[in-house]
Order: sequence, then C-alpha cells, then structure tokens
Amino acid sequence: MDNLANKEFDSLKLENQLCFTIYAASRLMTRQYQPYLDQLGITYPQYLVLLVLWEKDGIGVNEIGCKLYLNTNTLTPLLKRMEQLSFLQRNKCCNDERKVLIYLTEQGKNLKNKAKSIPLKMTDSLNCDMEKAICLKKQLEVLINKMLK
Repeated sequence: MDNLANKEFDSLKLENQLCFTIYAASRLMTRQYQPYLDQLGITYPQYLVLLVLWEKDGIGVNEIGCKLYLNTNTLTPLLKRMEQLSFLQRNKCCNDERKVLIYLTEQGKNLKNKAKSIPLKMTDSLNCDMEKAICLKKQLEVLINKMLK
C-alpha cells in the first residue's frame, strides 16, 4: 500500500518538476555570465536591455518589455538605474508625452564593442554542442510561446 501511495505523489517530487529544471538552468546560466558582465560593470538584466538597444536604439519602454517578457513596473527601475550609470537616456516622445523612448549614450554604445566576445566565451565555457544548444533554444521558444497564449 505504501508503494502505491508513494507513486500517487511522484509528480510532486522536485526531481520531476520541469519548472525547477528550467529555473535552476536559468540561475546557473546567469551565474556563468557574471564574470564577463562584472568586467563591464553591468548586471545580467542590464545586459539584456543593452542587447535589445544594440539591435535597435531609440525604442519605447513597452517594446523593450515585450522583447524581454518584462512588465513596465519591473523594467522602469532597471532603466532608471542604467540612466544613472550613464548607459542610456530616457526621453519623452515628441508626438506622445506619455511614451518614453530609450536611447543609448556613447558609454552604452561603447559597451557593445567590449561585450562582443561574451557569446563566444560563453559557448566555450559551457563546452556545449552547438547543434544541441540550438535545438534546446528552439524547444524553449516553443514552450515560451505556449505560455504566452
């Protein structure tokens, strides 16, 4: 009887939780980035914002939030801190003063050159098969899209 009862609760074991595996992988991945980001004087969330702005400068807070899956109330303090660090500036839109546009400063733009080696360093430090990494990324994107629906 005990064996049956234990089987009934197998789904509640930590080792059987997909959410925990993703959470742990995310935390450990962020920790892998930390030495490289420390050299730039930025945090992982700041790095993500910079990645978005290096692709397209002068975009709205909402657009950044959509790309990073972050709410405005999470993103705004992050952007304010980055502005204090002189990585970006927040400007009200000329056409709509309710909209805030985010622009990189020269300091923020210069970080791009310093950060360009990070992806390769990460790939090397993880010693992972690129094909498998790309496959995993695609699977996680499918999962993300399912959760957004």
